[in-house]
Order: sequence, then structure tokens, then C-alpha cells
Amino acid sequence: MRNLIAAFALLFALFAVPASALTGGPALFNSEQKAQAHCPNDVVVWLNIPTGVLHSKGQRWYGRTKNGAFVCQGEALRAGDRGTRNGQ
Repeated sequence: MRNLIAAFALLFALFAVPASALTGGPALFNSEQKAQAHCPNDVVVWLNIPTGVLHSKGQRWYGRTKNGAFVCQGEALRAGDRGTRNGQ
């Protein structure tokens, strides 16, 4: 499992890789602009990948967790990710 996570992190570091190609999850992007271009009619949020927690713009951890990516909120929710419980 750790090897899979390490390989995924390496791919993500090189370029945005749609997670759906690997895990059935939302497409992951390394910038807000790329995510917004992918889903122009949806809200872009930050996904903490290991925990599956979403952070909205203006929240403490938006764009700041070590292993995260910008995603479309609708795709992430359909994949089973969830919003933060404490508003951070």
C-alpha cells in the first residue's frame, strides 16, 4: 500500500493525474485554475488525499496540507470524500 501511495505522489508531483484512472476518485490538479477548467460549473476545493477531507477556499487548510490536491467538489463528494467537521 505504501508503494502505491509513493508512486501516486510521484506521478502527482510531475503533473496532474486523474485519480479516477488509478482509484475511481476525483481528478486531482496541482492548481486551482486547472481544476476550474476541468469543472467550470462546480466549486473547486482542496482535498487532503490521505484523509479524504475537503477544505473550501478561505478555510485554514485550503491548499496547505502536505498530501493534497485541488478537485471539483461534486466529483469528490461522489467519490466518498467529505467536508471538514470543524470548519478548518
